[in-house]
Amino acid sequence: MRILFVRHGEPDYARDCLTPLGEEQAGAAAARLRDEGIEAIYTSPMGRARQTAEETAKILGLEPIVLDFMHEIHWGSADGTPVFADGHPWHIADEMASQGWDLTDRGWKSHPFFVHNRAVEEVEKVERGIDGWLASLGYEREGAYYRCVREDEEQHTVALFSHGGSSSAAMGRILNLPFPYMCAVLHLPFTGITVIRLDRHPGSLRLPVLELAGDGKHIQ
Repeated sequence: MRILFVRHGEPDYARDCLTPLGEEQAGAAAARLRDEGIEAIYTSPMGRARQTAEETAKILGLEPIVLDFMHEIHWGSADGTPVFADGHPWHIADEMASQGWDLTDRGWKSHPFFVHNRAVEEVEKVERGIDGWLASLGYEREGAYYRCVREDEEQHTVALFSHGGSSSAAMGRILNLPFPYMCAVLHLPFTGITVIRLDRHPGSLRLPVLELAGDGKHIQ
């Protein structure tokens, strides 16, 4: 199975919709995705992601399916304790790197910058959600990987439209890469496309393949 993660177009965050430029980007992304063999479209419940998804859905004649757990993650203090950079994950990742912290450390949730940060709970929601979603598509989490429990060997393709934060959390879960590391190394452009492939053979338990990461050539 191929999963195409697509970030929303340029947003008007205050109104949770796309700007005129964002609408153009969504149209360009739809034209780019037309021939990818997409069989189903999934989207965050937030307006900017849904509006982006709808452009591709119209071209393909599909109805977007909303995944509530893929809404953009929230950050900030979880309990009133001051947190660095108001809990902003990307600023934190940069600061951790500048201080020499290992961003691949799987114990990141206990790091002083995250231990009181509500982003941890938000990321965990995405991780649980992505596991449940993949199970519904025929890939069950087993240890650090996913076992294919499909009955066919067809190469199915789906698209998931969401956000920089929730996409980083979801892809980090699939690839077994910590969230701060994903924030540091995967700066997704608006309507940037990332492709992850899971093995299609029934019974297989193998590493996922990263085919493409944060590609935005359709808007350049």
